[in-house]
Amino acid sequence: MEAPHLRKPAAAGGTDLTTLMAIGEILSESLELRQAFPKVMQVISDQRVMRRGTLILLDESTGRLRTEAAIGLTPEDIQKNRFMVGEGVTGSVVATGRSRVVADVRKEPDFLNRTGRLANEPAGTAISFFCVPIRIENRVAGALAIDKPFQSDEQLQSDLVFLEIVAALLAQAIQINRMVMREKTELLEENAQLRSQIRDRFKFENIIGDAPAMQEVFATVGQIANSRATVLLLGETGTGKEVIAKAIHYNSPRRDKPFIRVNCGALTGTLLESELFGHVKGSFTGAIRDKIGRFEAADAGSIFLDEIGTMEPQLQVKLLRVLQEREFERVGDTAVVKVDVRVIAATNVDLQEEVAKGTFREDLFYRLNVVPIYLPPLRNRREDVPRLIDHFLDKFNGVNGRNLKKISREMLSILMRYPWPGNVRELENAIERAVVLSNGDEFGEELLPLNIRMFAQQRRQSQSTESLESLIKRLADQAIVDYEMREGHIYQLVIDQIEAALIERALARCNNVKTKAADFLGINRNTLNKKVKELGIDTEE
Repeated sequence: MEAPHLRKPAAAGGTDLTTLMAIGEILSESLELRQAFPKVMQVISDQRVMRRGTLILLDESTGRLRTEAAIGLTPEDIQKNRFMVGEGVTGSVVATGRSRVVADVRKEPDFLNRTGRLANEPAGTAISFFCVPIRIENRVAGALAIDKPFQSDEQLQSDLVFLEIVAALLAQAIQINRMVMREKTELLEENAQLRSQIRDRFKFENIIGDAPAMQEVFATVGQIANSRATVLLLGETGTGKEVIAKAIHYNSPRRDKPFIRVNCGALTGTLLESELFGHVKGSFTGAIRDKIGRFEAADAGSIFLDEIGTMEPQLQVKLLRVLQEREFERVGDTAVVKVDVRVIAATNVDLQEEVAKGTFREDLFYRLNVVPIYLPPLRNRREDVPRLIDHFLDKFNGVNGRNLKKISREMLSILMRYPWPGNVRELENAIERAVVLSNGDEFGEELLPLNIRMFAQQRRQSQSTESLESLIKRLADQAIVDYEMREGHIYQLVIDQIEAALIERALARCNNVKTKAADFLGINRNTLNKKVKELGIDTEE
């Protein structure tokens, strides 16, 4: 029989309320329906003498009904138990949104019995079948179906009311499950997209470094990225050691696994040991719960140990064991934890000198120094400064909604000649400051930090007070140093450079009119033309 579509459910008795509370608790404990549903059905079976139960959901992409979870059915039965909307008793419940109760399914022509389960029932036993719709946001999303031995017409109505309440509880759980799964899928997609962006960002071709010294770094990184060899990054502070560490990780087979960074100089003693290796509850004051360490979190990935030279000697012993044996114990624990982690260490101090002083273990140094990579200071790769400036201008203009772009040759010359003791990090901070303080697109000297402005002022004073005689002597000294390896050609190289510079400036002063430029220099027009051709000077008539 078909249950009335609008019916005020009878009040559940005390036993039913207890059962419903138990069902609610089960559904609140797990969002995985296939785990929770058998427990729910077991509670119903204990109370209502149920034989079998199925949770049927509508697959909106195919328009078919599938068994999401079941109790009392084999996996083969579950595969058979599929319907179209409107097909059989279950299909009609989903199509109409009305509950149906069949006192004896053997006498119901709409009951399809696709699993063949009635053949296992004793002859002459009436098996009742209940199917109630599951509604989510005023739409039928599926159905709850159970069968049990027939007891009485009154019991049929009581069971129906009870199952409709259970269906409402299941509807809430399904809705929450779908929301969580949708958010999880979105997060996974976002995570995959972010990982892809990071991998692209740390491709070698996307890291600024055209200087020969940086190309040598990239070549070494390209050779060792696919290995698990320990890497030691050396260089002054601010040279970009973390960028290279990430390039090693994201160009390696571990690219989809964690990259964990630890600044060894930020913590000392037990706190650093706990940060690296974790601890168990009560192992020291403040250890109120168990905690995994960074090595454990980086399992199958890479760990970047920055400022490794500051690590205390007693902790160096534990790090040495990790490098040798790939295992450690948490603070306060005796259980051994095995890990597969690639170690990339970095330091701005001379570790060999620290070994000589006795502050750094020699055996640990050799374990870390498998593949040493030296990152040159910015003053040794000045040809990269213009590209770095453009990169940081684009970055901070976008972040701050500014349009600082125009930089004069004089300003670029200042930034190229400044020694950059803080290296790339100092340059980045200087450009960020300039962008934040800018009011237009002109990059004026007033936007630079005080130390760079003072350097520019001293340089101008030095240039203005230097006599021509002292300048010539200084140029000669510098030329001998620069061209020492080209002995026998020094004189002509210097003369050619001076002539080229004089002619270029004379042409610029005279608006590229060669006759005027020749008169200005005091040479013949034909001589000027010959020099322009020989020296490869670009000019226009």
